Amino acid sequence: MQLDFCPLDADNHYYESLDAFTRYLDPKMRRRGVQVLGDGKRRYVVIADKINRFIANPTFDPVVVPGCNDLMFRGQVPAGIDPRSLQKLEPIRAEYRDREARLRLMDEQGLGAVLLFPTLGVGVEEGLRDDPAATMACLSAFNRWLEDDWGFSYRDRIFAVPMLSLADPQAAVAELESLLRRGARIIHIRPAPVPSAFGPRSLGHREHDPVWARLAEAGVPVAFHLGDSGYHRYIAAAWGGRSTFEPFYASDVLDSVLVEDRAIYDTMASLIVHGVFLRHRALRVASIENGSDWVHLLAKRLRKKANQVPSAFPEDPLEVLRRNVWVTPYYEEDIRALADKIGVGQILFGSDWPHGEGLAEPLQFVNELTGFNDAEVRAIMRQNALTLLGYPPLAQ
Repeated sequence: MQLDFCPLDADNHYYESLDAFTRYLDPKMRRRGVQVLGDGKRRYVVIADKINRFIANPTFDPVVVPGCNDLMFRGQVPAGIDPRSLQKLEPIRAEYRDREARLRLMDEQGLGAVLLFPTLGVGVEEGLRDDPAATMACLSAFNRWLEDDWGFSYRDRIFAVPMLSLADPQAAVAELESLLRRGARIIHIRPAPVPSAFGPRSLGHREHDPVWARLAEAGVPVAFHLGDSGYHRYIAAAWGGRSTFEPFYASDVLDSVLVEDRAIYDTMASLIVHGVFLRHRALRVASIENGSDWVHLLAKRLRKKANQVPSAFPEDPLEVLRRNVWVTPYYEEDIRALADKIGVGQILFGSDWPHGEGLAEPLQFVNELTGFNDAEVRAIMRQNALTLLGYPPLAQ
């Protein structure tokens, strides 16, 4: 794919090494936190002293071939083909774990820069929900590993995204300050209610304002990436489904239908309705790998409520979405309809590479932008992500 600019992929991934959560974890937290144990035949992730099945094989060797599940996620599996036959495995490759190898591959792929997210990491916080101290210790240890192995802004091309929990508000501010000093350019926060001693709390609760305020002041955005938000426990289990999110095992169809994009919908609703973007107008947030269908329903419902209860919405909620929220749509969705809803400037290109449900080659995303002119393609593929990261217009 030949372009006259270098795209910025807002949804790339690595595969964690086995010591990602343990290299720097306080030994006192070992049993309460994340462990990788083995029985001589295979390895298991153990969180809070329980086997966790978010990732089936934490060695990632072998690992799924990039893009091999494309047809399944488009809902276009040919008649008579078993969807499971589409999945292919390969030995783990250097570029999945080594940043120099990744840079060389990015050059071959035509990518200028990437936002780099966890694979195992986005499934950990749910397992620690009842232990805020262990949550903070494990994520802090993980962030030190991430800084070691990838760097938060390596050569200004690989932006590895550290994870922040709000489970302990004071510790969250301290960890955030540390991450900002160390050069983090974007912060991941789980799209989920925040555990507290008083029960689950909205992300829009004023107790979390010091974090939102500091991020807005620093000009560092938040990414809400798909992961285990606990919604199987909240919702699917109530309908007879699983209480745990096990994406690499056979799943119940109803579970998927019920939970699909509910967490990001609720996350953005809570931030808007509870006034986070009014109190912190400079705060920038991005929805990563959650698709975009939720945007249309949320905008419709918020505008209806704004008409019914105008005192609850000092600003048009759709305008708040258009100012403060960026979205990576799934490549199979109606991206033109999304642009018409929130504006081209709020759309990010994300390939989900090297995951099986993503694109085999990141720049294949351009094939989905046939309804956009050259300037709009450039914005989606590069400039909007730079704006999200706070680069000045001349740097774009």
